[in-house]
Amino acid sequence: MDMTFKPLLEEKPANKPIIIAGPCSAETEEQVLTTARALAGKGVDLFRSGIWKPRTRPGAFEGIGTEGLGWLRKVKEETGLKVTTEVANTQHVFEALKHQIDVLWLGARTTVNPFSVQEVADALKGVDIPVLIKNPINPDFKLWVGAIERIYKAGITRIGVIHRGFSYHGETKYRNVPRWQLAIDLKREFPDLPIICDNSHICGRRDILQTVAQKALDLNFDGYMTEVHPDPDNAWSDAAQQITPAQFLEMKEQLIFRQPTTDNMEFLENLEHLRHEIDELDEEMLNLLSNRMRLAERIGEYKQRNNIAILQSSRWNEILERAVTKGKLKGLSEEFVTVYLKAVHQESINHQEKVMNQPRAEA
Repeated sequence: MDMTFKPLLEEKPANKPIIIAGPCSAETEEQVLTTARALAGKGVDLFRSGIWKPRTRPGAFEGIGTEGLGWLRKVKEETGLKVTTEVANTQHVFEALKHQIDVLWLGARTTVNPFSVQEVADALKGVDIPVLIKNPINPDFKLWVGAIERIYKAGITRIGVIHRGFSYHGETKYRNVPRWQLAIDLKREFPDLPIICDNSHICGRRDILQTVAQKALDLNFDGYMTEVHPDPDNAWSDAAQQITPAQFLEMKEQLIFRQPTTDNMEFLENLEHLRHEIDELDEEMLNLLSNRMRLAERIGEYKQRNNIAILQSSRWNEILERAVTKGKLKGLSEEFVTVYLKAVHQESINHQEKVMNQPRAEA
């Protein structure tokens, strides 16, 4: 589906990051206005606050509800900040529009459900308002694209996406693992689609917020969304990942927004030379991988003749452990080596399966 997007925020220069900040949840009118006053005039483009909060388990704070929309309207009137909030159904959309919310966003739990996305899309038909779409909870690229398409087909052309990371079972330093490649793939498919990094939900903790935001900007993201609260430790939701306005402004000043390119000929010539070297190495690696698969096929032939199973767990564990150790010595992360080798191993299995499931030649 061909889509042409208009600028998300018409008054925002293309060479400046889109900055979104505000509390995870609107708790009280004082809390909302105190946060907004501290951020007003400090380069924040959108003041965010959750009004309705989808929670994993019942009994947690599920948002203040429609009353909070009036507080956001006061933020606009008093500070001049534009405001944004999450919507998940028709009633949310109607209430947000009635209270003159400037930008809407779809949360990860909404994006994962095409029925919910379509309901929001139907409610938005005939309305000209920017919409941000968070990635689905799980790393399902087509679901993310499908949500964008549904909103676009409703007539919305000012669309952006929010990369907030993905659920992961296992040990990780993140609340939601970034899986940066999915966002990069989305940018590749839709070059004009703004991508905002929600560093708060990726991190789930304060100490790495700046690191994640900077990595997003280094990957040519278009901005970031951070949760800001006047008293983070006592926040009613997601306390561990929120920071004070002062901490946010300090982080903002330290972040570097890099340009996508330059007219500097010396830089461009050196870059082209280095890229050419990378292209040659990539071709060499592909040749080596092709040779590796030929060897895997020969192993498959021996296994077929001797009726041996394809997967040899002890051998695979040995390969992985050795590679991780050697990779670290060569400056390669354990995560990269593991992901790379798993892909190579799976391709080797595929080649062996193809060989072993061929009919045996008669003697």
